[in-house]
Amino acid sequence: MTSRDARPRGRIGAAGGKPARSASLRPRPADDAPPSVAPPPAPAMEILSGIAVSPGIAIGPAMVVDPSGMSLPNRAIPPESIPAELDRLERALETARLGAESAEADARARLGPQYADILAAHGRMVSDPSLRRDARARVEGQGVAAEHAVRDVLEVLALRLEGLKDAHLAARAADVRDIQRRILDVLCADRGAAPRASVDPDSPSLVLAHDLSPSETAVLDPDVVLGFATEAGGRTSHTAIVAAALEIPAVVGLGRFLDRARLCRTVIIDGDEGQVVLDPDASTLERYRRAASERAARFAGLTHLAPLPAETRDGVSVTLLGNIEFPNEVAACLERGADGVGLYRTEFLYLNADRPPTEDEQFAAYAAVVRSMQGRQVTIRTLDLGADKLPSYQGTEFASKNPFLGLRSIRLSLRDLGLFRTQLRAILRASALGDVRVMFPLISTLGEFRKARTVLDQVAAELAAEGVAVRSDLPVGAMIEVPAAAVMADRLAAEVDFFSIGTNDLIQYTLAVDRTDEAVADLYSAADPSVLRLIALVVDAAKKGGIEVTVCGSMGGEPLYVPLLLGLGIRHLSMPPHQLPEIKRVIRALDLPQAEAIAHEALAGETAEGIAEILRLAQFKLVPDALAPQDK
Repeated sequence: MTSRDARPRGRIGAAGGKPARSASLRPRPADDAPPSVAPPPAPAMEILSGIAVSPGIAIGPAMVVDPSGMSLPNRAIPPESIPAELDRLERALETARLGAESAEADARARLGPQYADILAAHGRMVSDPSLRRDARARVEGQGVAAEHAVRDVLEVLALRLEGLKDAHLAARAADVRDIQRRILDVLCADRGAAPRASVDPDSPSLVLAHDLSPSETAVLDPDVVLGFATEAGGRTSHTAIVAAALEIPAVVGLGRFLDRARLCRTVIIDGDEGQVVLDPDASTLERYRRAASERAARFAGLTHLAPLPAETRDGVSVTLLGNIEFPNEVAACLERGADGVGLYRTEFLYLNADRPPTEDEQFAAYAAVVRSMQGRQVTIRTLDLGADKLPSYQGTEFASKNPFLGLRSIRLSLRDLGLFRTQLRAILRASALGDVRVMFPLISTLGEFRKARTVLDQVAAELAAEGVAVRSDLPVGAMIEVPAAAVMADRLAAEVDFFSIGTNDLIQYTLAVDRTDEAVADLYSAADPSVLRLIALVVDAAKKGGIEVTVCGSMGGEPLYVPLLLGLGIRHLSMPPHQLPEIKRVIRALDLPQAEAIAHEALAGETAEGIAEILRLAQFKLVPDALAPQDK
């Protein structure tokens, strides 16, 4: 098969062995040199728990991106190339030594002996025979690149120094890492590269980082990035959303683990259970490989559902739509039976560039999606920049002390009308090509919607005057993402053509929980009774106003919540394409009276934990083997 179902989130790369733990660096005795430190024993398997944000199982070698952004590719050295690699290592150590001596001389002339002595100690450590011996042993014994050998040797020393009770010696870990970076710079320059700030492995790898921005995540290549795990992050951060769109297994919010991970060769990322396994033992590795294969078979077994209608057992039809960030995701939507695109996140056109995209560039992207959908609906959301989605070129005038409550989404668009009007022109031009709809994000007041609608009408009039075709009856909707909009839904329903409930932000703002903060992740719950009551309020207002309402947040793609949403009156669900088959299976397994009974019981619940248990029991009765939800 050539579809993504052929690699359905069970990603296995070439797994390497554990590095040998030979004697560590022993600097020459000096007042400012750290003591000789024995290496730690080879670590046992370690299992870390975080937040599952994109399902699937990934197995393979790790590429660690440190907090400063440096990353090293995984490169195995064949036996016949080891002599040449040892020569590279020797040249790099000598070049680094000369560089340290030059820096020392410069510092002595400009800054005096106090600072020069620090750099002199660096030079002695670069020259230490134990560094050369231990690094060579790793290259010869494990077939790793010189970069990894140097990193491993010096990282062992830095970690041991950090663990010492003597504060002066512990602080010397920074010196060791400075030496490490100096040597790595030389080695990477020798290959015509540099320690890279971008996440761009040379071969299939699992990326481990402190955090990844949405823009960094958006450019990941799923063919080489098998999965990723981060120390920071929350369940519904936009980084997590992009990971799901790329169908890359991901776990975030793990807390500090990169120091340990730097010494690993094989890692497992379990995006279903939110676990990361460092240096798995043989039985664990085999168990996860079997699980990945079984998962692949399970998803392959759902492909027959694609042409079937999303219809309950008693004949209630549900519209299933895809959430996309990139035009090439349309193929996955069609392949898995989507009725259209319910959310086209346009801001990712802006995040991966050094300037805002032009009108023609945006039109080309929107037109490609509309034409590919072949008459099916395409709902384009205007810019949702701000918060955790900031392009590199965005000026400081848009910076905010509290990004999630500051200048973001429709607020930013209304402040920067040039940016907004350019996007609206592109969307309106594309609207003539098919069933295009437009919606404004983060609407919090009726006045805000009216201002955005006025700008849209002005731009449409300008295009008409220029003789440019646009859709005359373009549906215009509002995203319901804040409690204020939900409370005013009855008034909004009189002026909009449809609602789209963005449950991720609605939960965040209702519960006052930063959805990107792992420290409060346990407070973020889609099952909270306040959230369910607001959704019910919006659905009721939409029904009375005679307009459609879609759920396009994470709730819409989780099997646990589908019966509840249908019972509340939702008939349109939008989700990442890979979730469509499973959600269709759940819909076809229930009837509407069952869903309504579940919703009635859930709305009477008093706590998120109690409601979640109600939904779990209902799911087990309806679809016992449904995939576990990520919102646990």
